[in-house]
Amino acid sequence: MRQVHLAVLLGFAAFATALPSPSRSNDHRSTKDAKVLILGGGVAGVIAARTLHRKGIDDFLIVEARDELGGRMQNYTIGVPGKQYTVEVGANWIQGTQTGNGTANPILTLARKHNVKNQYNDLDGSITTYDYNGLKDYRDVLDTSIEQSTHIGVVAGERVKMQQVDLSLQSAYGITGATPKNIYEAACQYYEVDWECKYFFLRHAQSPDQTSWIASAWNNNFTFNTDMGGFSDQNNLCIDQRGFKTIIQAEAAEFLQPKQVSLNSLVMSIAYSGDGVAVTLKNGTILTADYVLCTFSLGVLQYGDIAFKPTLPSWKMEAIQSMVMATYTKIFLQFEKKFWFDTEMAIYADKERGRYPIWQNLDHVNFFPDSGLVFVTVTGDFSLRIEGMEDSEVQEEVMEVLRAMYPNITVPDPVALHFKRWHADPLFRGSYSNWPPSFLPGHSENLRATVDKRLWFAGEATSLKYFGFLHGAYYEGLNAGEEIAKCVEGPTCAGREHLDSVVDASPYPFVSITP
Repeated sequence: MRQVHLAVLLGFAAFATALPSPSRSNDHRSTKDAKVLILGGGVAGVIAARTLHRKGIDDFLIVEARDELGGRMQNYTIGVPGKQYTVEVGANWIQGTQTGNGTANPILTLARKHNVKNQYNDLDGSITTYDYNGLKDYRDVLDTSIEQSTHIGVVAGERVKMQQVDLSLQSAYGITGATPKNIYEAACQYYEVDWECKYFFLRHAQSPDQTSWIASAWNNNFTFNTDMGGFSDQNNLCIDQRGFKTIIQAEAAEFLQPKQVSLNSLVMSIAYSGDGVAVTLKNGTILTADYVLCTFSLGVLQYGDIAFKPTLPSWKMEAIQSMVMATYTKIFLQFEKKFWFDTEMAIYADKERGRYPIWQNLDHVNFFPDSGLVFVTVTGDFSLRIEGMEDSEVQEEVMEVLRAMYPNITVPDPVALHFKRWHADPLFRGSYSNWPPSFLPGHSENLRATVDKRLWFAGEATSLKYFGFLHGAYYEGLNAGEEIAKCVEGPTCAGREHLDSVVDASPYPFVSITP
């Protein structure tokens, strides 16, 4: 059951010799298969395991459905023979790095430790703008959009001080008089809200009406605003040809023993009680433990792909179903030679909002010069739409846009194209979590709360401050490992508290709305 080839798992041929010597036994051994089962080998799972190890607790087992660790940190080798490159189909940026000698983003710290190459990505200063007729300079509209986004963030802070209710970002734009009135304003708003920009809203992969105004503000500020404890306003793009996943695989290689990892092990059900937990795998194997840490994506929990026995309590189910699992899709193309913009970024304004709008030049001196690589990002409902299409159909649409951007030249077909269908993947069901306006802090508390002190949850979605970020998964794994260690060490286990009901601050105007 626990057989695993760690050299393959972590991508290091010499892993077997790099492993530390077996740790000495401790007083925390369990009569079950393990004291702690960690379900999922992404950032949260590996960091939780590392935390237990540093606490002297090595009686744990990471159960991972894929054939390697890394979770949503996934890469793909694209290109024709002799001109191939590793590109990131999942997490790609270190978002918020470090200011001077201030606190460093822990993802940056891992990248430095394991020499994972990353490069500053100029998201606002190196940009070209287009519409469906070709080159169209509306960078002044983008500047205005950035100012509007910043103002919306300030107003969100004022609403928190006044304890006013949360609203959607669409409401925020309307209240502040910033509702887009043409395709250029809509494209710039998309860049600020749906896509990714450091000024206020980050990578929500959802439209303004689907995203919380207030939570968006704190999510941004706690990462990028140093006055709020953030790291910096800088975003670094990973361009390491080993893949971004190297940061977590190399970290795992420093402490994991072969017996502590089980790959290709798909969880089907989790039974829990006051006596412990039993996890059933697809192959019929049953693993038992005193505690289990679930690091599944929010999307997997929402789809009900894993059966909990007994079913999860209503307060937990409400929390799971009240958040949103967003989808963020990067479509990579390789051409024989570069013919596009020299800047790092480009925005395309179309009559249809969200139609192949954000382009990034990888054939750039800072990234992969002479690679012939460029990629375009789509998000949310548009991502779901293209997941249902054939690759050839997606390529046809993408090329229609690219040829509209360059009407005066003959744009060739690409020699390679690739994108990942995150929503359709049953191991993820999307890219990362997003906080909608109907999701309350009480829901967030319940999302990370334990069930019967045996069933634990951690991942980027359970992070109040950093939901959607890699460092959110890191901190949640760290905290879960610390809290579970207290339970293992005993004599009591506090767990994480929950709210039986998440209620409105003000009563409804009606006593009843049903017969």
